[in-house]
Amino acid sequence: MNKLKLSLIFLFGLTSACYEGTDGNENKSTPVRKTSTPVVNSTANNSVVNNSNNSIVSDTSSPTPKNQTTTQNTNQSEIKSGGFSGNLPAGFVQPMDDVGKKILREYGAVFVARGGVTPPKTVIFRDESEVSTFQSSLSEASESIGGFTLKLQSAAMTGLKNAIAEAKQSNLTISPRGEDSAKRTYQQTVDIWKKRVEPGLAHWVKKGKVSQSEATRIKSLSIYDQITEILKLEEKGIYFATSLDKSIMFSGAPPGTSQHLAMLAFDCKEFGNAKVREILAKHGWFQTVVSDEPHFTFLGVKESELPSLGLKKQMNGGKPFWVPDI
Repeated sequence: MNKLKLSLIFLFGLTSACYEGTDGNENKSTPVRKTSTPVVNSTANNSVVNNSNNSIVSDTSSPTPKNQTTTQNTNQSEIKSGGFSGNLPAGFVQPMDDVGKKILREYGAVFVARGGVTPPKTVIFRDESEVSTFQSSLSEASESIGGFTLKLQSAAMTGLKNAIAEAKQSNLTISPRGEDSAKRTYQQTVDIWKKRVEPGLAHWVKKGKVSQSEATRIKSLSIYDQITEILKLEEKGIYFATSLDKSIMFSGAPPGTSQHLAMLAFDCKEFGNAKVREILAKHGWFQTVVSDEPHFTFLGVKESELPSLGLKKQMNGGKPFWVPDI
């Protein structure tokens, strides 16, 4: 009897140990760290974009070769069918007026940006309050580049820093044109607008193309309402670019429409260098505004994926621009 008891005790203890081993090891998985704030990997210029959830993730796999940017498309539904409109952010407000549609055609590539950034859901912010609310909701990174303190959405800044590091290895520089080359406030875009519109109205009044009363009326409007009036005049050949011979959109985006407000734009001093453009593209930055050559937009995907987002290549001056295919 004593031998039987001892045998039962031994078997019970062995069974318990087996269950403890299962709970302690097989059901534990090593956690993979994800972060909504992009991290520059220890391997120079090796940024990994996970398009399954639009976030930058730390790379726990074997490092990719130096200077290589890897885009993971683990969830192909992230780039959806339906072309450009099918890839706009959820809740995007489609413009119904001619001015809004024009702005979408000119600046619309930013609305299908991926790679861990947040594009706007409207083609135009009405005022400073709307811009501030949007910008305060974003993950922002600040860096000193080329003597200027620049701010961008975090994933966009990671891509830019990686591009700068890769360019440096080829004895190239990627630098901003000025202090407003990245994030801008609504008031900055208003200031740019006024510097074009007010001298322009004075010029066209003097030329007899616009009456003084009409010019006074336009200047009395809110900035938001001025946009419609100025673009209507331009349809008649009354232009407001600095040179007064082309659209004001060649001199700056109308207030509330600039990609700089979304913190997804960078004005590059070396835009004419094909190698610089190639490096920027490798890290998610592309030219998307045909009327603004120094301007690059962070889209966060490989160039081969841009057509799937509903963008088409348009050549201008030997340079490729990616614009909405609408």
